[in-house]
Amino acid sequence: MQFTFSIINGKTVGDLVRAHRAECIDVVRDAYLAHAGGHSVNPDSYFLRFPDKPDCRIIALPAFLGNGFGVAGLKWIASYPGNVRQGFPRASAVLVLNDYETGYPFAILESSIISAARTAASAVLAADWLGGRTRRVESLGIVGTGFIARYVYDFLIDTGWKIDHVRLYDSSPRESEKLQTTVCRPDEHRSITVASNVAEVLRASDLIVFTTVASAPHITDTAVFDHNPVVLHISLRDLAPEILLRSQNIVDDVDHVMKANTSPHLTEQLTGDRSFVTGTLADIVLGRKSVDRSRPVIFSPFGMGILDVAVGKWVYDRAVAAGQDLCLNDFFHETAR
Repeated sequence: MQFTFSIINGKTVGDLVRAHRAECIDVVRDAYLAHAGGHSVNPDSYFLRFPDKPDCRIIALPAFLGNGFGVAGLKWIASYPGNVRQGFPRASAVLVLNDYETGYPFAILESSIISAARTAASAVLAADWLGGRTRRVESLGIVGTGFIARYVYDFLIDTGWKIDHVRLYDSSPRESEKLQTTVCRPDEHRSITVASNVAEVLRASDLIVFTTVASAPHITDTAVFDHNPVVLHISLRDLAPEILLRSQNIVDDVDHVMKANTSPHLTEQLTGDRSFVTGTLADIVLGRKSVDRSRPVIFSPFGMGILDVAVGKWVYDRAVAAGQDLCLNDFFHETAR
């Protein structure tokens, strides 16, 4: 038997995602619903850490997704914060896809873009369902203006969101200025400003995106959310438990988010239970749970391997159909017993 093996590079992945952002969001929605229906296996992520590099890690995210997807895979993603000081992205990744019937790998894809795309698609899906399904906000605030922030912004704009004002904050003002000048689109907004402090952004924005590299909560003042915004807490460790306890909390998976000292995990440790969690995003989409705007609404997604596998398989199918993969017919040498 002959097994083909495809290699799909970052440019191909990026071009396909950029051309089909709305479809990518649909893929992420369907993956969440398949998971909610019990059609997945999503083990804990595995962290490889280094004694002499305490801020660095490489993470393995294995997953299987059924219910029309029928694919297994593994994302292997490295996070090296020091890369940013050298002028290139913090994260690098590959995704391996395995055939469900035989177990044989059939593709490897550049996956920093897949990871960013599934993260942004998840965030924008949440913004839509938690924000009243209007796709309109007066002010968008972005805290942490790196690679993931760019993807979230592009997904919002390219799927038709109307945003009057954009406010940016980063501990490095240069990063905010870079996002303002190279990514933000002035013709889409009435104003785009770089804020001098984070509280200024939080108090003035009704949709807030956290995409920082914070390892511990740095937002402790509950008053900054008194106007009841929707908060996309992508970076997971920015908010003090006191803020979560005064909010409605939506997660991607309750068990998965309660680990690694995320803000929800810290809140669970403080209170001894998980009653502060309203439900999952799938619960909202399926109508099992609902939120109102009388309190802040916080979406804290741990990031699930099923999303990488789902988006990776979608990219693979499109790339192969367009002949944009590098196909190797002899990758596996001994295929006869």
